[in-house]
Amino acid sequence: MTRILGHNYIGGQRRAGGTVIVKSVDASTGEALPHDFYQATPEEVDAAAKAAAAAYPAYRSLSAERRAQFLDAVADELDALGDEFVAVVCRETALPAARIQGERGRTSGQMRLFAKVLRRGDFYGARIDRALPERKPLPRPDLRQYRIGLGPVAVFGASNFPLAFSTAGGDTASALAAGCPVVFKAHSGHMATAEWVADAILRAADKTAMPAGVFNMIYGSGVGEALVKHPAIQAVGFTGSLKGGRALCDMAAARPQPIPVFAEMSSINPVIVLPQALVARAESVARDLSASVVQGCGQFCTNPGLVIGVRSPQFSAFVQQVAGLINDQPAQTMLNAGTLSSYGKGLQKLLAHPRIEHLAGSPQQGNHAQPQLFKADISLLLDGDEVLQEEVFGPTTVFVEVADQAQLSAALNGLHGQLTATIIGEPTDFEQFGELTALLEQKVGRILLNGYPTGVEVCDSMVHGGPYPATSDARGTSVGTLAIDRFLRPVCFQNYPDSLLPQALKNANPLRIQRLVDGQPTRDAL
Repeated sequence: MTRILGHNYIGGQRRAGGTVIVKSVDASTGEALPHDFYQATPEEVDAAAKAAAAAYPAYRSLSAERRAQFLDAVADELDALGDEFVAVVCRETALPAARIQGERGRTSGQMRLFAKVLRRGDFYGARIDRALPERKPLPRPDLRQYRIGLGPVAVFGASNFPLAFSTAGGDTASALAAGCPVVFKAHSGHMATAEWVADAILRAADKTAMPAGVFNMIYGSGVGEALVKHPAIQAVGFTGSLKGGRALCDMAAARPQPIPVFAEMSSINPVIVLPQALVARAESVARDLSASVVQGCGQFCTNPGLVIGVRSPQFSAFVQQVAGLINDQPAQTMLNAGTLSSYGKGLQKLLAHPRIEHLAGSPQQGNHAQPQLFKADISLLLDGDEVLQEEVFGPTTVFVEVADQAQLSAALNGLHGQLTATIIGEPTDFEQFGELTALLEQKVGRILLNGYPTGVEVCDSMVHGGPYPATSDARGTSVGTLAIDRFLRPVCFQNYPDSLLPQALKNANPLRIQRLVDGQPTRDAL
């Protein structure tokens, strides 16, 4: 049986100089697990950030192939984590084994995908404008641009994805791919899980001869602030609450050297159900929508929290169908007591509002979350009331009925930024409501037709981001290969001799990557 040490990971060593002990908890019973985790001291936080900074020059100067080998090795180590590991994750999160096994595959798959990005070479963004010495009235110098990693990145683990958005998750994978060492703040909800994964990363680092300090991990509450404020940290990756993400953004902006925070925070992910879809297939839409609302106990950042339809007898019947399905759904255990408490508070706010009606769902009791359904008056979106804009993290959704097409557009214009929006419709709907796509492009990072937002494919085209408050920076994504862009910055070389240029910009193009040369994409040598 693997022993959990509970010591912080700093520069390839384990350290536990503090006296504050934090405990991991069985998510189903609330019982404290037997492991002791040592909260990082201020000195250990400092040492972790400095270890990452010390690793940065050597790590960023490694070839893309060497970094790709490291990521592949991490993936292999993750895949090798067996049933004992899965049982630990299940105990800390109350998530089923099949979900954890699938998430483990997604997490190793992300690592391998970024290894492919490194080998492909497009992340360099290589651009070359050759000298024009005869140009009048002034000659043009030789100019060449590529991108390098920002420096050490602080990554915060997410509660709802103990693997894919945590220790070796998308932020860590994309930062490491960019050439940025990582200091990871373990989430208090799954610290034993984090230790297993951190060990896997360090085994891979050892096998591929990575510099000490390429990956560091600290435990404890309150240590994140010191990490974000540390001058060695050059960027932050975060997935969590709006309150937590906003606090990190404010801390980072107040530093003597402000740094970017890429925070994925809050989204209600509206679903728009158009009239002809209800005429054609109301029953299947009701079934699929209800399944999406309660999937994983509603603990997805893409959970559909708002459903909008145009007033009609069909829409009224559809609402009742969904209400019946929600009433039939069993209660589920949430990730931890804090998540359950937040869910309860969110429900109370909806229940207490005079313009919101409760349609389905048993009262909350014990340590399980009951699925719920509400219906809100359209005026809440038109008048700017914040109650519908606030994410209720759990298995619940709110229906809103609009009078007509114009009111639908007005309601959507009233929404804050979101990760996703979904349109359920038939071809005739898409013709009639053709303005929706342009409108939603301004509001969200991903628009779905006739699908459901729960389930985020990891690939080159995916955008898991969106305008504030969905994320702190709408130009990025935390899922998919574009995520690497968050941790890169451009550097230009003017009139450099070929011998001093980085490999990506040399005349011979030794990396055989595609480059933009004098405005034309090419893989040719110069």
